[in-house]
Amino acid sequence: MKITPKTLPGFMELLPQDQILFNEMKEKIQKNYEKYGFIPLDTPIIESAEILLAKAGGETEKQIYRFNKGENDLALRFDLTVPLAKYVAKNYNELTFPFRRYQIGKVYRGEKAQRGRFREFYQCDIDIIGDGELGIINDAELPSIIYTTFKELGFEKFKIRINNRKILNGIFEELNLKEKSVEVMRIIDKIAKIGNEAVKEELRKLEIEEKSIEKIMQFILIEGTTDEKLKAIEKLEIKNELFNLGVAELKEVIKNIRYFGIPENNFKIDYSIARGLDYYTGTVYETFFDDYEELGSVCSGGRYENLAENYTDKKLPGVGISIGLTRLFDQLNNLKLITSEEKSISKVLVISMCENDDGITLKTATELRKANINTQIYFEDKKIKAKFKYADKLQIPYVVIIGEDEIKTNTVTLKNMKTGEQETLKIEDVIKKIS
Repeated sequence: MKITPKTLPGFMELLPQDQILFNEMKEKIQKNYEKYGFIPLDTPIIESAEILLAKAGGETEKQIYRFNKGENDLALRFDLTVPLAKYVAKNYNELTFPFRRYQIGKVYRGEKAQRGRFREFYQCDIDIIGDGELGIINDAELPSIIYTTFKELGFEKFKIRINNRKILNGIFEELNLKEKSVEVMRIIDKIAKIGNEAVKEELRKLEIEEKSIEKIMQFILIEGTTDEKLKAIEKLEIKNELFNLGVAELKEVIKNIRYFGIPENNFKIDYSIARGLDYYTGTVYETFFDDYEELGSVCSGGRYENLAENYTDKKLPGVGISIGLTRLFDQLNNLKLITSEEKSISKVLVISMCENDDGITLKTATELRKANINTQIYFEDKKIKAKFKYADKLQIPYVVIIGEDEIKTNTVTLKNMKTGEQETLKIEDVIKKIS
């Protein structure tokens, strides 16, 4: 019996045309990260379970793919941040700080398979790690990178929403909710998905007084321009030290974001942004498409005070962002917001009309490749019509034809597959024409 070919649920497998587009997006993100001086890092997909589970808990731990090989207790990485923490702690003496790294790689989570949720997916991360301290200006540079990355990807209408966890924690301290602060932040972080009333209801389930719930809602729903929101929060006259530190940091970040040249319509303060993960301690970011907020955040991250506390006594504060590329690509593709135009990465198809051309076809392709022109040779013994049909189906823009006359004159015939135009040229002229 033949086995039915199938792909497991939650794993993305693309046809060549879509894979080319996916790779183009990944390359644009990588080039933009490198433009800002981030260096590449590639950590193992498989790690010791002890390493990956050091800070995991709750749903995260349930989603980890864990297995034994011999006496080794192993797991697949579920994000790129924990491996980064291990890497920095392990190589601390060899690294130069601030350590600026990017990593683009697959991670694995045993989530319930559903549309837009994947069990294997690419994350595109950047982080800046300090040794003991890290200036707040770094928190302003990351929105600049988010902005230029999505511009490079061809998007104009998006907003980077910014907040500071210290502001939230300071308010919770004022309301005597410090012990419940993590749960409260996780609830208000869902406001865009579940709405105001549902947030209030969940806060009531934590047995928070109605007066405190109203103050929280009043705060997170502050409206206005960026400057109006900053003034509004100062008017609250909260004396809490942590709150005021958060406000000062947020003002500094906004000031420097403007220096980086990000347009006002591409960022905003949003006091409801909390980022549910426990390790964020300061600035937090979420990025949304203006016309497609239902897609959720397409790039998120924030500041954390001690990246590698489970692996070293060194204090290693950092700030980072992540783009979930697989999910983003899938959603944009489904909405037809991106289109796959190229079916091949070849610019030229070389075909021979002779049974034996003494290697001229191979030599011609080699010359084109030396000139950094993506070149494919059609080796199969088919009629010329079939060879042109192959090039046309893959949308290869040029065909180089080698026949007896071309061999005699040391030339080739170049056919433009879009216009149908043909001309006989020396190979060096072909290279000049299509480079």
